[in-house]
Amino acid sequence: MKPVAAIFDIGKTNKKLFLFDEDYHIVEEYSTRFDEISDEDGFPCEDIKALKNWLTSQLKEKSTSGEFDIRAVNFSAYGASLVYLDESGQTLTPLYNYLKPYPENLAESLYQNYGGKEAFSIATASPALGSLNSGLQLYRLKKEQTHVFQNVKYALHLPQYLSSIVSGRYVDEITSIGCHTAIWDFQKADHHQWVRQEGIAAKFPAIVTAQQTIMAGQYCVGSGLHDSSAALIPYLQNFKEPFVLLSTGTWAISLNPFNHIPLTGAELAQDCLCYLKYTGKPVKASRLFSGHEHEEQVKRIAAHFNRQVSAFNNLPFDPDKMTWLEKNITQQIIGTDNGSGFKSRALAEFKDAAIAYHQLIIDLVKQQAKSTQLVMQGPAVNKIFVDGGFSRNEIYMQLLARQFPDIEVYAATVAQATALGAALVIANSWNSKGSPDAPIMLRRYH
Repeated sequence: MKPVAAIFDIGKTNKKLFLFDEDYHIVEEYSTRFDEISDEDGFPCEDIKALKNWLTSQLKEKSTSGEFDIRAVNFSAYGASLVYLDESGQTLTPLYNYLKPYPENLAESLYQNYGGKEAFSIATASPALGSLNSGLQLYRLKKEQTHVFQNVKYALHLPQYLSSIVSGRYVDEITSIGCHTAIWDFQKADHHQWVRQEGIAAKFPAIVTAQQTIMAGQYCVGSGLHDSSAALIPYLQNFKEPFVLLSTGTWAISLNPFNHIPLTGAELAQDCLCYLKYTGKPVKASRLFSGHEHEEQVKRIAAHFNRQVSAFNNLPFDPDKMTWLEKNITQQIIGTDNGSGFKSRALAEFKDAAIAYHQLIIDLVKQQAKSTQLVMQGPAVNKIFVDGGFSRNEIYMQLLARQFPDIEVYAATVAQATALGAALVIANSWNSKGSPDAPIMLRRYH
C-alpha cells in the first residue's frame, strides 16, 4: 500500500481531504460542503456534528480501502472559531460564526479595563474585530452564558478540535493562538494579562508547536494549524529571499514573514495584524474580505444579466474590455472597510456581463494592491506569490501584476499550499524521505 499523509483542510465553504505521498504529490482529493445550521439566536453557523461525522467516516473509508497506508493525519482550518467541550469531551454550544455581530458595550468594557482599544489591539496584534477575535467569543460566553462557561473544560480552536477527534488529545497550538484572537501578547510571547485575570486562560489546554505529533492507534496525529499560517510553510521551505504570500479564499490575506516591524495604530486601523508562524515568530499581515465580496457580486452580476454564476469561472482577460471601461466608467474607487466599492456601481452602466465582471476584478485588485502594500516594509520584497482561488483567475492575476510592475508576481499552480503545509510541518514523523522541496509550480505574470 502507498504510504500517505491524510490532511483535512477545512474552509468556511469547502471541506477537503487530501492524501499526500512521500514526494508531497496529491494522490487523492475529496471535497464536500455542508448546509449551515442556526445557533440559539438564529444566526447561521457551521454544522460541527456533520463535519465531525464526515471527517471520521472519510478517515475510516480511506484507511480500510486497502489502497493506502495512512501514516499520519493533520488538519488545517479557518481561525477565529472556538469549540467548547465539557469534562467528557462533548460540545456544549454550536460552533459560533465569526461573522456574528458582537455587542459593542461588551467589547468596550473589556478594552477600557485593559488599557483602551488601541493599546489592547497593538499588544495582541489583533484589530478590534468583534467575533473575529476568538478570545472575545469566550469572554462573551462568560458574560452571557455563565452556566455554560462554568462547564467548559476546554476551549479549542477549530484545527485543534478536529485533531482531538482523531487523537483524543486536547492541546492549544501557536498558529491558532496567533491569528487575530486577541489572546496573545506579542511582546511578552505569552497570554495577555486579560486572559489570565478574566479566568479565560484556565479554559485553554497546554500549548504545543505544530511539529509535535502523537501516536493514536495506527496514526501519527498532528495538532492542526491555522490555515493562513499553514499556507506559508511550503514557500518558506522553498524560497529564502523576501517575498509576500497572497493567500486567497474567503479572505485575501497578504503575509510577509520577513517584516518584523512592530504593528502600529495606523496599520491596525487598516486591518493589519500579526500572525504567528509555526516557529512562533510574528508574520505581518493585512486582510481583505474580497473572496466573499467576489462571490456575492458575481451573484449580483449573474442575476442582472440573466447568466449562470458558473459562466464567470474561466473568463479570459480581455484588453478591449479594459479599454472600454477606462473610457466609459469612473475608475478612482479603491474601496473602503466594507469592500472594494463595486457594490455601489449601477450594473446598468455596463454593456454586458463580462465587462461588468472585468470592472469587479479591477476594483478588487486596486483595493488588494493597497492592502498588500501595507505589509511590504522591511527587507525589499522581490516576489509576490498568489495561491488559492484568485491564483486561477486570469483577469485577477493580469491586473495584479500591473499593480506591481517592479515585483515578480506569480500564480501558484498548486493551489493547495494550506494542506501541503500541514503535511510538511510533521514530515519528520511520517515521511521516510524527510522534507524534499515542496512541489510548487509557478506561473509568472507581467
